[in-house]
Amino acid sequence: MKIVKSKFRFLGLLLILLAISSCNLDGIELIHEGKSDYEIVLMGRATTSLNKSAEVLQSYLYKISGTKLDVVNETSQNAEKKKIYLGIDYERNLEAHGISIRTKSNNLLISGGSDKATKYAVYEFLERYLGCRWYAPGVEKIPTSETIDLPGIDFEYTPSITTRTVHSKLFYDNADFADKQKVTHESFPTYVPSARVHTFHKFLPEEQFYETNPEYYALRGDQRLPTQLCLTNPDVLAIVKDSVASLFQQYPKARVLSVSQDDNQQNCQCDNCSKIDKEEGSPSSTMIRFVNEVAATFPDKMISTLAYQYTRKPCKSKPLDNVLITLCSIECDRSAPISEKCTDFANDLEGWGKLTNNIRIWDYTTQFTNFLAPFPNIQTLQPNIKLFRDNNAKWVFEQHSNNPSELFELRSYITAKLLWNPDQNLDALLTDFTSGYYEEAGIYIKEYIDEIHAKLKEDMDFFLFLYGDPSEAFSSYLSPDLLSKYSQLFDDAEKAVAKKPEILARVKMARLGVDYAVLEACRKRLTDDYRLLIPTGDGKKNINPLVTTLLDNFTATCAKNNVVLMNEMGFTVTEYLANYLSALEVARMPNKAMGKTVVTNTHPKKYAKEDPKVLTDGALGGSSFYANWLGYEGIDMEVVVDLGEPMKISTISLAFLQVTNHIVFFPSKVAYSGSLDNEHYFNLGTLNNPTPLTKESKVNDIQFFKLDFDEKRCRYIKVKALNTKTPYWHHAAGLPSWLFADEIIIN
Repeated sequence: MKIVKSKFRFLGLLLILLAISSCNLDGIELIHEGKSDYEIVLMGRATTSLNKSAEVLQSYLYKISGTKLDVVNETSQNAEKKKIYLGIDYERNLEAHGISIRTKSNNLLISGGSDKATKYAVYEFLERYLGCRWYAPGVEKIPTSETIDLPGIDFEYTPSITTRTVHSKLFYDNADFADKQKVTHESFPTYVPSARVHTFHKFLPEEQFYETNPEYYALRGDQRLPTQLCLTNPDVLAIVKDSVASLFQQYPKARVLSVSQDDNQQNCQCDNCSKIDKEEGSPSSTMIRFVNEVAATFPDKMISTLAYQYTRKPCKSKPLDNVLITLCSIECDRSAPISEKCTDFANDLEGWGKLTNNIRIWDYTTQFTNFLAPFPNIQTLQPNIKLFRDNNAKWVFEQHSNNPSELFELRSYITAKLLWNPDQNLDALLTDFTSGYYEEAGIYIKEYIDEIHAKLKEDMDFFLFLYGDPSEAFSSYLSPDLLSKYSQLFDDAEKAVAKKPEILARVKMARLGVDYAVLEACRKRLTDDYRLLIPTGDGKKNINPLVTTLLDNFTATCAKNNVVLMNEMGFTVTEYLANYLSALEVARMPNKAMGKTVVTNTHPKKYAKEDPKVLTDGALGGSSFYANWLGYEGIDMEVVVDLGEPMKISTISLAFLQVTNHIVFFPSKVAYSGSLDNEHYFNLGTLNNPTPLTKESKVNDIQFFKLDFDEKRCRYIKVKALNTKTPYWHHAAGLPSWLFADEIIIN
């Protein structure tokens, strides 16, 4: 028997396997030297979807062989021709999501338990038996041969995870590509569009009800706050039911609606709610009882709710059959499988599985504070998805960045593949993608992926956090030596495809994460090689040429690939670059405070090792509070800088960070004062926050509080920044807010 002759290296193993099995007498020759006596027959009702599946099969057979097969229905088939039956396989009782591919009596049968499953069966056939690959929208590898000769086939598969979603616009914006990878076209299929998650505030808007009916909301301490709803208040239940009824009436085709907590942990602690939660051992108890009441009113619909943060632990109340539990893994360490480093979640998954068969997993696969940072969690994807599968989760939502991010195409592809079949060989998948998508450069990118994951594994104590920062890894898998090694691998990758502009552009996109990490290492002045400025012989400082090159490449690559966001808080690439250039400008300024002693009169917490010297170390903070910022929780900041001797000064500047969704706000005001003896201080000036906190405030921002004044002679500079209290309307109302500062400039 002859086999498909592929032009692509990745088909080598496939061809060997086909050759080994070619002695099977059930093998068929679909096309011989550009000619075929086969036709494609639509089985059952010739729906629009089934016709499209036939067109896909017809099209790719033509791309491979140059031969176009006819498409007919059951009543118009040619008795002289052999068949590729597409659609219903009358001899197999497939489940709705099941697929079957088999040869029989010189015919080929490609079928599914539904039209969608049949479509997936076509792509499975093209990929598994003909070697087609679709790595990204518009990037496919199709072998060519005038002869297509198949071995005997008897393949049947039903995916355990029946609704598979990867949060990536590669799929949302390209439905055909989503179909090829067998994932959904949208993030919340069949949901009411305006009620997908975190819906409490939509049902009872604070602006509408809080002033007149504070009892509708959570009791926190001795105050009702609009953070969550009071779930034992009957009026709240009635309003939510009315809202749900209205939404289903507005969207009659929708099947699912979310009745779920808002994105904070400030649940109601009134006597009634607390009593129930205590009885059942978890705050999820009031949630499930409340949601069950809603679900009972809409028995033909599915009501989704969250098992998230404070409601993650299962209760005793059993959810109704039309309640969908969305279990979220946001707290987990991503450096190892959930079963190893997040056993509490694994136990909760098992616990919910004892209460219901309706579990939707909401998992997380990127660093939300730094979309472009190297995030070596790829090797945890498979064991985690297996864990979900083995605990009967039928619906898995893998929340990636949606927008372009680190190794975006690779991650989107690999995650989709594992959702379809968690038992695939991960290393083979990675090799297939890197060699197919990056071609000759793939070997270097695969080496980079293997190396960075190996280095993380060596650091057993490292917590790979969804809301972390590359600076946390500068003593681990992003050490200076490793950053240099990674950069060299990408240099080699670029050289390997230097004469292929399209492939070179893909490589440059892949190296964006390493370049970003190096830029942040330079901002932090990690080593003599990794710093913003290089001293010259005449006592001046020039911008590090490495920084200049990386910024130029970073800017060009982001523009070419439509990379616009740095994180989930909306901090843009444009803002990042502007902030970086501002940091360069600040670093070049003369600074009498550089390296000087700093004493803090109020106690910082947790970040920057609680060392006030971070304010004068010359390393500038980035957009994340992990990156060189000194933090104060719930208190004002008061520090004193000792210049060492009296000096004439006329300007002081200090940067502050804002990340509103993490309760990090700009100070309400900053006061500067000077002294010669550290006892008697005189006022230099006070600056009010020019952009006071509102609901519309920018989520992620950096602001310099710069004061210019008539020249004064000072040795000691005192800075007092007033913490902005968390307002009642904020999702963290009742919790202390943070104030983060970095790098004081005095001239």
